[in-house]
Amino acid sequence: MYEELLKNTALADERFIVMTAENRALVKNLPSALGNRFIDTGITEQTMIGAAAGLALRGRIPVVHALSAFLSMRAFEFIRTDVGIANLPVKLSSFIPGFLSDGNGPTHQALEDINIMRGIPNMQVFAPADENDLVNMLPQIWNSSSPSYVRICHRPSDYQHDTNFEIGKAEVISEGIDITILVYGFMFEQAYQTAEILKKEGLSVGLVNMRSLKPVDEKVIISAALNSDLVVTIEDHFLTGGLYSIVAETLLRNNLTVDVLPIALEERWFKPARLNEVLDYEGFTGIKMATKILSYYEEVGEDDLNDNDKYYE
Repeated sequence: MYEELLKNTALADERFIVMTAENRALVKNLPSALGNRFIDTGITEQTMIGAAAGLALRGRIPVVHALSAFLSMRAFEFIRTDVGIANLPVKLSSFIPGFLSDGNGPTHQALEDINIMRGIPNMQVFAPADENDLVNMLPQIWNSSSPSYVRICHRPSDYQHDTNFEIGKAEVISEGIDITILVYGFMFEQAYQTAEILKKEGLSVGLVNMRSLKPVDEKVIISAALNSDLVVTIEDHFLTGGLYSIVAETLLRNNLTVDVLPIALEERWFKPARLNEVLDYEGFTGIKMATKILSYYEEVGEDDLNDNDKYYE
């Protein structure tokens, strides 16, 4: 679906250039379709970004592809300086972020990419939940005049997301007065299972697909803080700089407090394995996260949780 969308977009608009740093997994059939508008620079992420910036200065819209760890870190200075500062419409398609790198070790695990990319001026940051969410979001992202970083999640899903995507808007799946779960990207599926398990325990549970992390939907975060006893953030990312930090910044900026339980990786990389084994070992399955949240909720107690009226005006 991703490749077909990109091909059709590029064929309909000659400004689009598809680029890769010898990572063709998402675009392997495009060279024959696009001819000289498909450029493979080899294993040279920095060169690719520099070339993309040059093309963007000449009115092109480059959509570039590389492994998440190398795109966000190896090419960081080029993205910051050539793309971010100049505010050029270079579109970064980031492959196998977070747990999706499963069997790869720390060198290939992108667990700080949200933190890195959202710190770049002008850069927009997105994390679709699955393939359906991805193709719903990309037309607006690609049509934006801003540079963007997209955590590609092209895993199939039966979940039908809201097709009316807007940059800076979250997708509210459900609302809850006991617990609200905020999640993005690949972890959406497991978070959905977590919410369903907690509902069976008699709790009122909200679930929000944050999907646009910069700009972020502050109204959704504020609503969760005001209307739920407990806010839970779930992400396959380091605790620092990701969704947990975004929530903290939003609450502080709005003079608001709430009990927040983060489920993230705290300054360590995950144990490489098959994807399902990674989730189970690291405690990120639906059932394990539900157990952790329920235990926390019962231990702290409803009376000791959210009391925002005195903090927010």
